[in-house]
Amino acid sequence: MLVHAPSAAASFAACAQLFSRFPLAVSPHSAHGGYRSMVLMSRARGPASFFVLTQADDDLFVLRSWDRYDGVDQEIRQGEPVQGAVGQVIADGMPVPHDGALLGWVTDRQVTVMLAVHCRQPRSSGDAIFAPEIRVMPLAGTSELLQWPPFTASPLDDGRMWEYVANGQIVDIVPLVTRDIGRAFWVPSPDRRSVRHGEGCVVILDNMPADEYWLPAGVYMDHWTLREGIETPPAGLLLTLPGVVDLAHRLG
Repeated sequence: MLVHAPSAAASFAACAQLFSRFPLAVSPHSAHGGYRSMVLMSRARGPASFFVLTQADDDLFVLRSWDRYDGVDQEIRQGEPVQGAVGQVIADGMPVPHDGALLGWVTDRQVTVMLAVHCRQPRSSGDAIFAPEIRVMPLAGTSELLQWPPFTASPLDDGRMWEYVANGQIVDIVPLVTRDIGRAFWVPSPDRRSVRHGEGCVVILDNMPADEYWLPAGVYMDHWTLREGIETPPAGLLLTLPGVVDLAHRLG
């Protein structure tokens, strides 16, 4: 458990604790009316379910289902009890890093894998609904056994995301890749048949040092692509593809 709520009436305090303990999960965007929000993953109802917890004001949190038509829409106020299932989601749910977060897996002080987080809710009722996910993108040429994280195939199923963050094995690399323009680029997938949000790779042109780790130059691609032995295109060729974005502009 990440947060312990000793009683139903303590759910408000548990919500406040989530926002203070897991700032990397708090959305910096205005996707929910300008209010701060985070995504919680819960297994309280069997298979993984996702919820959005929003801090509407100092005295109110709101928990809603990821799928707006799934039924949960619960206000949580200080001193007021909530339904048992909602309280369990708040007490046991695992925060998911916010949409757009770009993290790094560190092996021997070197980032060997990027973790790109995608957890944006549909903007309209007609949009397709995709569950939150974390794309695992190792540096081409690294070893699966030695330099990839143990959760590579299913990051959200591991359950130890925040332990890795606390231990420095997972770091926020956004401040590093947005430090200078012209050094880090997002290259969207050229496969226009794909409807999945955020498919593509990252190209780093120069080694980037930070205080506790460094980010090597190279191409970071989806681990399934690398497992299949598909040859990684040269960085120069990738940067000529349409839709390339400088991460200093995209994330900065």
